[in-house]
Amino acid sequence: MSEKIRVRFAPSPTGFLHIGGVRTALFNWLYARNRGGQFILRIEDTDGERSTEDSIQEIIEAMKWLGLDWDEGPFRQTQRQAVYLKTVERLLQEGKAYRCYCSPEELEEKRKLAQKAGGKPKYDGTCRNQTDPPQGAPHVVRFKAPQDGSVTVRDLLRGNVVFDNQELDDLIVLRTDGTPTYNFVVVVDDADMNVTHVIRGDDHLSNTPRQALLYDALDYPRPVFVHISMILGPDKTRLSKRHGATSVLAYRDMGYLPHAMINYLARLGWSHGDQEIFSLQELVQHFSTDHITTSPAVFNPEKLEWLNHHYIKTLPPLELAGRLEPILVQEGVLTEGHDWTLEKIAEAVPCNQEASKTLVEMAGRAEFFFRDELVFDEKAKNKFLKSETAPLFERLIAGCESLAEFSHDSLETLFKNIVEEAGLKLGKLAQPVRVALTGKTVSPGIYDVALLLGKDRTVDRLKQALHIMQSQESS
Repeated sequence: MSEKIRVRFAPSPTGFLHIGGVRTALFNWLYARNRGGQFILRIEDTDGERSTEDSIQEIIEAMKWLGLDWDEGPFRQTQRQAVYLKTVERLLQEGKAYRCYCSPEELEEKRKLAQKAGGKPKYDGTCRNQTDPPQGAPHVVRFKAPQDGSVTVRDLLRGNVVFDNQELDDLIVLRTDGTPTYNFVVVVDDADMNVTHVIRGDDHLSNTPRQALLYDALDYPRPVFVHISMILGPDKTRLSKRHGATSVLAYRDMGYLPHAMINYLARLGWSHGDQEIFSLQELVQHFSTDHITTSPAVFNPEKLEWLNHHYIKTLPPLELAGRLEPILVQEGVLTEGHDWTLEKIAEAVPCNQEASKTLVEMAGRAEFFFRDELVFDEKAKNKFLKSETAPLFERLIAGCESLAEFSHDSLETLFKNIVEEAGLKLGKLAQPVRVALTGKTVSPGIYDVALLLGKDRTVDRLKQALHIMQSQESS
């Protein structure tokens, strides 16, 4: 196409930004970036009862966390009411819409009668050609839809989709309280913002014929529609809370990286050969609608975790430290307003990358490094910091203090000499030392732990552990 590509992501702020919404945003963003177009963020907040400011801020926060920057917006529909009312008035003046005075009770009775007769429970057009309307009575405004024929929607993935106009009713475009409805404002906005491609979930496909008729009635050019498949849970039902976290920011707080989330969601319903791991630049380079599948995608938490582990293992420590810092605060390892620099935090990253699948795991594994006072696992302390181990610790402390070079090789030699002289296996010393230095039975390699803490902190913690052992001996 020769025109400038313009796409939009238009979430409703009635809750958190869920996984399916993020995938829609990503596909729009990638399409715009691949084609040199614009990506617009629009907040569809016409549902006054359910839309909240907190949800709007969460949407913006999630988009920023993922790195999905927008070229225009965020626009809010509540700030565009004058545009919608002017367009409603135009439809009325051109005879393409009418005022409907039927009360909710009358409409409910009409629905019941239609269902009883075996028909479709749609509005019967009572007020469609009314010549003597009641003055000042409450009313809605309805779009005068064609009553016969069909409407054909061009979908880039599904081809031409044909809808029978007899299945559609006269859509309400303006409610009794004077607020416009979703199917109407989305058409006005997309036309006003020159949106060329509407990429959205296929749950919107049923809305499309009504919107297409509105485009035609208003003499707006229709955009190209791309309805992508829904995301299903592992049990092949629609993804929901029962499948676990569905909020993208919940995954952030669980210690997932935006790199992993972007990579994973891009592969839900799109492919580029057999490639699984993509940089953001590769996704932009290769993305096209040609390789979007119409079959539903299944959300696999294990695959997301695998990708997250991959990025944790491969990202530079300083970059990872920037992602780890808020998790350390969240998990109570660091306090708000701490004075740890990213360079200092990054020191704890390399020895924890291989074993950490999430940043929350990494925060737990690295906790010993950030604590001035260790919090011991009581079972570990009681099992390993026993009085009979005190002589080994006395020799280890003396050995560490006398080391001219505090290195991996020198520590390894020291440990081996102590256990060989005592006729023990390395684990008999290494595991009590692990508990002494970290408070836990699981940690990075014991020499890595000592080197990360440094000579002085290592010796101090060994002495504290020795004191615990000696206290047991005297009690």
